[in-house]
Amino acid sequence: MPRVGRPPAEVPIDEQLVRRLLRNQFPRWSRLAVRAVESAGWDNAVYRLGDDLAVRLPRRLIGAEQTEKEHQWLPVLGPQLPLPVPVPIGKGVPDEGYPWRWAVCPWLDGEVAASAHVADASRVALNLAGFVRALQAIDPADGPVSQYRGGPLAARDPVSRAAAVALQDNLDIRAALATWDAACAEPTWTGPPVWVHGDLHPLNLLVRKGELTGVIDFGLLCVGDPACDLMVAWTYLSASAREVFRDALAGRR
Repeated sequence: MPRVGRPPAEVPIDEQLVRRLLRNQFPRWSRLAVRAVESAGWDNAVYRLGDDLAVRLPRRLIGAEQTEKEHQWLPVLGPQLPLPVPVPIGKGVPDEGYPWRWAVCPWLDGEVAASAHVADASRVALNLAGFVRALQAIDPADGPVSQYRGGPLAARDPVSRAAAVALQDNLDIRAALATWDAACAEPTWTGPPVWVHGDLHPLNLLVRKGELTGVIDFGLLCVGDPACDLMVAWTYLSASAREVFRDALAGRR
């Protein structure tokens, strides 16, 4: 059964399809074990391939559009980052009735940070800040611009207000909209655009033995306002770890 709240897949995907795609396009991997992996994301189905690989197939059109971007840019960005990211090593194409491009990537070991215990939150905050700084330092020339991330908040005003109205039975939308209005009133970013992950939250961070070991799901990757990736400070880090993260991003640590 699909998880509650997860949009339905727009194309049928199962283990048999994955095996056929591998057999046709990547026969060197076609004899490896294939097993489905529960994914926290909405836009892709993930299958473990042997011990060291993963197959990632868009299950919605929006995921297919994001996959094109990951195919192009992760091979460029990955070698310049201090943490492992899922750089595609096999770029699949439409086949067997499946309509979109897909990917074979290294399997990045670790537990999603949202459910992993971390003994030293300050160390994780430092490593996370190092990742963000390294990403921002990469040349943004020709990088993609997103309608969802990295732009002025005012551009998202209509959809944000519509979301608030839809949630009016579950929260105090007056307080929410007051906070939103205050955020929209802040000066817009006037510096040069930089690379941003675009979806940097604890379900897209991997942790192993208390250490940050990888960053996944670059579907919303873009160039724009660096404030976008600060979301992780509020969705993941404790108050004290946020201070470490903030200082490290500013070069004070």
